Amino acid sequence: MANAIAVIGASSNPRKYGNIALKAWRETPWTVYAVNPREDEIEGTPAYDSVLDIPGEVDFATLYVPPRVGFEVADEVIEKGVGAVYLNPGTESPELRRKLEDAGIEVIEACSIIASRQFR
Repeated sequence: MANAIAVIGASSNPRKYGNIALKAWRETPWTVYAVNPREDEIEGTPAYDSVLDIPGEVDFATLYVPPRVGFEVADEVIEKGVGAVYLNPGTESPELRRKLEDAGIEVIEACSIIASRQFR
């Protein structure tokens, strides 16, 4: 069974990385979820208000939000039991990394768009 990934900060704007990441991960065999409380659907993918609203397990999350927002959604990621989180360029912060790692979540500071290529 393929892994599931939540794109937190998915965007309907095709110039934003949250949109590019959503499309990149959909080219993999993974199940891809969009998370954005201001959208109902992004690129044909239903958008969830929170990672907690996603049915079933989420193995990975990739963050495309400012560090302040990432720190706020970290509690939801922890509660959901996500195993690993990509902190993309611009989303990383020492406090966010520490919060996730203290909860036992693997933190990967890398561009998940590039990482998705290995699964195509």
